[in-house]
Amino acid sequence: MSNARRGTTWRLWAWGGLAGGALLSVLWILWLLGSAPGGVPEPQPMVTILIWHWPFTDQPPELLGDTCTRYGMSRCRLSTDRSLLASADAVVFHHRELETRRARLPLAQRPRGQPWIWASMESPSNTHGLARLRGIFNWVLSYRRDSDIFVPYGRLEPRSGPAPPVPVKSRMAVWVVSNFQRRQQRARVYRQLAPHLQVDVFGRASGRPLCADCLLPTVAPYRFYLSLENSQHRDYITEKFWRNALAAGAVPVVLGPPRATYEAFVPPHAFVHVDDFGSARELAAFLNGMNESRYRGFFAWRDSLRVRLLEDWQERFCAICARYPYLPRGQVYEDLEGWFQA
Repeated sequence: MSNARRGTTWRLWAWGGLAGGALLSVLWILWLLGSAPGGVPEPQPMVTILIWHWPFTDQPPELLGDTCTRYGMSRCRLSTDRSLLASADAVVFHHRELETRRARLPLAQRPRGQPWIWASMESPSNTHGLARLRGIFNWVLSYRRDSDIFVPYGRLEPRSGPAPPVPVKSRMAVWVVSNFQRRQQRARVYRQLAPHLQVDVFGRASGRPLCADCLLPTVAPYRFYLSLENSQHRDYITEKFWRNALAAGAVPVVLGPPRATYEAFVPPHAFVHVDDFGSARELAAFLNGMNESRYRGFFAWRDSLRVRLLEDWQERFCAICARYPYLPRGQVYEDLEGWFQA
């Protein structure tokens, strides 16, 4: 495909997404106006979401009354006060604390008909103990697109104003990895790629850890970032793609779900997929031989779109309120493990 035709395709993809989003917004507003007496939406009641144990910490953040207002959710209250169990509209349980027994389900005190939500952003390969959670949860919050509350690690959204320039490139490829296990597919891909491509490695696994604020500046001078997921599962696309590569201004070389899944989130020419090549040698030859014009084409989406990172658990939990009126009452995940492993 010529550069001109490719540029047109990307622009059509971007503007089609913008137009579609605008149309959906208009239809939503019209539906709200038409469904309320006098054309004015009725005020929604306050929804209280109880978080039974804050993810990964015993010190939850201070949750102000207007916490969710910052994320566009009004009439939504988050709380970690367990005395609200009897009155909360829904209760969220983060799986890691259930798995490690740091938190236990208050089954004996569960109010009749109260929706319980299972929350996790980990892949099935790193999730254990689901077999004992049969017939308990009504809704799921996860990165899976078929979740009741879908919360991806990131997304592209319309850009206002000109795009910042692509960082100046002086190095070839980089990988930041903390948990290196030789049996993982990403480790095999790296071992096969390294003899044919200059890859600098950072992170705890390499003995070159990066501070939280150091990662993006470190990655920015590199042409490519190895966005290799620790396991390959349905819809599992993490911060390794959204933050470490796209937000840093590097082209992601991805290992994860199939190409079609990535294309549901970003334009088809915004990344390089490992599966597109018959061998690591072929992939390395493609990356090493890429001319400047073709390389710049990987950033065409930046003209009209920007990366929005969704890493804050407060925002994730506030998303429950946006979905709350439309979630199926009476639904129960009788086989949560079977659903999640599918």
